[in-house]
Amino acid sequence: MTQSTSTFSTPPPPTSFTRLSFPTPHTLLVTLSRPKSLNCINTAGHVELDVIWTWFDNEPSLRVGIITGEGRAFCAGADLKEWNLQNSSTSPTPRSVSLPSGFAGLSTRTGKKPIISAVNGICFGGGFEAALNTDLILASSRATFSLPEVLRGVAAIAGALPRLARTVGKQRAMELALTGRVLGAREAREWGVVNMVVEDDDDVVGEAVRWARVIGEEASPDSVVVSREGVRRGWEGGEGVGSVGVGLREGLWRRVDGGENMKEGVRAFVEKRKPRWRDSKL
Repeated sequence: MTQSTSTFSTPPPPTSFTRLSFPTPHTLLVTLSRPKSLNCINTAGHVELDVIWTWFDNEPSLRVGIITGEGRAFCAGADLKEWNLQNSSTSPTPRSVSLPSGFAGLSTRTGKKPIISAVNGICFGGGFEAALNTDLILASSRATFSLPEVLRGVAAIAGALPRLARTVGKQRAMELALTGRVLGAREAREWGVVNMVVEDDDDVVGEAVRWARVIGEEASPDSVVVSREGVRRGWEGGEGVGSVGVGLREGLWRRVDGGENMKEGVRAFVEKRKPRWRDSKL
């Protein structure tokens, strides 16, 4: 599950709250590692994850990211014990949402490369907000999803509310946001929140790695970046189909059109062989 850091253009950042591994040459696996705290994330953890995802986007050899949790939780949300101490303090302390990338470095991340959530268990609060803004969600059959903020006197302001409305519709989004009810993995799949429910609870990371291998090895890394950008711009709202198309053609696509990977993909098809992709320079 590891590879030599000498293969990277810059070394991976140091970590205290997470474990980094590389299950394929082009895949970064980030494991939240505070199992006794159900992988709740404190302020320092948010900063650490923001640095990790920035490094991931800038590292040419990495093409797909995966995030999961150690133990029985994916992420139970914010560290409420830390919040309680901050609330008792006389000096103001910035919250994680002040980071441009949001909760876990993900909930308001735009980024460049795709990230898969491998939800292995409890996915509550900010953990749910972070997962919703990843590009694919695979869930073990025991995974549960909830926005319990209203039950704690706070609100889900890290990006989940508008994204839920776009993904599941207003009525269902209101149901989750106003009641804090818990959504099971299969129901989340029916609602369109989850891409796949993995019946073998211990294999959700393995399944995510299989998906990452398809994206990172079979697909052109340039095409993945452009395709992801197109879907995200449509999902985020505010742009029509024509506007998104023009933006892609005049933006990223200009750097792909006629480039090494485009030529290689067409050449490999004609020659009836697998393409040999180069790392993306986008």
